[in-house]
Amino acid sequence: RTAYEADITYVTAKEAGFDYLRDSLCLELKELTQRKFNMTIVDEADFILIDEARIPLVIAEKIASAKKASKKINNIINELKAGVDYDLDEYSRNIYLTEAGVDRVEEKLGCGNIYSEENYDLLLELYSALHANILLKRDVDYIVKDRKVELVDEFTGRIADRRALPDGLQAAVEAKEGLSAFSECKILNSITMQHFIKMYPKLCGMTGTASTSSAELMNYYGLEVAVIPTNKLLIRKDYEDYIFTTQEAKLKALISEIQAVHATGRPILVGTASIEESEKLAKELQRLGAHCNVLNAKNDEREAAIISKAGSLGAVTVSTNMAGRGTDIRLGGENEERRAEVVALGGLYVIGANKHESCRVDNQLRGRSGRQGDPGSSRFFISLEDDLIKRYGKTSRLFIKEKVYKSQVSPIENPALKNAIRKVQKLAEGQNEDIRLLLWRYSNIVEAQRQIIFSRRMDILKGNEDYYSFSRLAPKEY
Repeated sequence: RTAYEADITYVTAKEAGFDYLRDSLCLELKELTQRKFNMTIVDEADFILIDEARIPLVIAEKIASAKKASKKINNIINELKAGVDYDLDEYSRNIYLTEAGVDRVEEKLGCGNIYSEENYDLLLELYSALHANILLKRDVDYIVKDRKVELVDEFTGRIADRRALPDGLQAAVEAKEGLSAFSECKILNSITMQHFIKMYPKLCGMTGTASTSSAELMNYYGLEVAVIPTNKLLIRKDYEDYIFTTQEAKLKALISEIQAVHATGRPILVGTASIEESEKLAKELQRLGAHCNVLNAKNDEREAAIISKAGSLGAVTVSTNMAGRGTDIRLGGENEERRAEVVALGGLYVIGANKHESCRVDNQLRGRSGRQGDPGSSRFFISLEDDLIKRYGKTSRLFIKEKVYKSQVSPIENPALKNAIRKVQKLAEGQNEDIRLLLWRYSNIVEAQRQIIFSRRMDILKGNEDYYSFSRLAPKEY
């Protein structure tokens, strides 16, 4: 309360949102922490206002899970065959049972018609288990730490603190990993980040990667994007992408590039898409004698120490998106006297091990190099077997042709291929934008009702409203 009463309050967007939700549960006036909203300035605005906007803030309490069949269901799912018993949609976002799969599951469970009303809970549990086992990957979507499932934020690579999967999915993942304490939560209140931020009468923000999302920022928040020139001239060199047909060829070229640059003493930052990929690459580098530091959600407590050395002479840092957004890597590391040597070598060399679904995430990784007029360079290594291409470009004739006829080790020199990859990334961005728009439309209806209830509740709490007047709320106000 003391912090919120100050003229200027520094707070994370999530913490402010959760404080708002906690206030909505208070039973006494003295328990309220926040005061009337006035103005907010959002740092890393595209991440908070767009990427995080898909995930609602939810305040909940844990309840005992009533699920009994989780182990049996997992055993059944492990016996199912892709393309025979279940199929995925075009972009592998959803999973569903085929007719053969339904027959097999019904026989194994001995439940009769799985779609009958009395089997509703069982059906929900079955599909949660299918999603958890087939679509969610350990060390990509989540990690297991201290016998607990921790979700990984796809945009930051960090553990999503106090975040749980909804609708029985969290319990399904825990069952998949052999954890006995299944988690179920009763939702007490929720709000999307979009609606929470929009409650501030004055809103603005800053980020280095807003221009590509200017249309969304205008549509959702009525905010215009102004591009401000950098304080010092940007002299970073962004090289053309290297494209390979196979993951194996890409990995060999990637390691060869790291070894060659490392031999000069120039610091290198390698950005990977997942914990699994970062550990695989680091293990191969270590095997070949190139010492490197690994930064991912499994060792996030060492983040400050690893980043402080990432710009040192001879440093190789392999990281997930944790080293992507808002991270300052000082040339020379903790030793200012070595800065001139690193500058002479060309500054920090950033290597992207693949492209993300959002070009803003790629640009954030690039932006770790060449800051404040420092020298630096960046290059992305792409394979036609990367998840982005497999998911969104699998029907492209150009990709299929290149994979069939050109399984060479050297990079593919084909301008049309580079354009096709850019189109694949735009397709992914467009789909994610459509998802956000759909969620926005749904949440608008719920938010309108939530605001009415919240306003009435606050009036009652402050003594401005008789309790029974709520029941007389005119239908037209809805």
